[in-house]
Amino acid sequence: MTVSDRELEERIRALLDARADSASICPSDVARAVAPDDWRPLMEPVREAARRLADAGEVEVTQKGAVVDPRSARGPIRIRWARTD
Repeated sequence: MTVSDRELEERIRALLDARADSASICPSDVARAVAPDDWRPLMEPVREAARRLADAGEVEVTQKGAVVDPRSARGPIRIRWARTD
């Protein structure tokens, strides 16, 4: 299965749009939405999509509620809309 970078980015945006502004999503939510039966191979591509969106200022990547550098983050992460407050 081939999934484009753009499709993953759009799916992140769509899932965030469907939640409260303050909510976050897990990369696995995105992977499962794209490929419910074979989502595990998409985990790193989803994290890469989140990095691109973070670089563009659209989203923030967090661990335990704190914003982290998506390039150096290891372990579980969450994705949320970028906050301006």
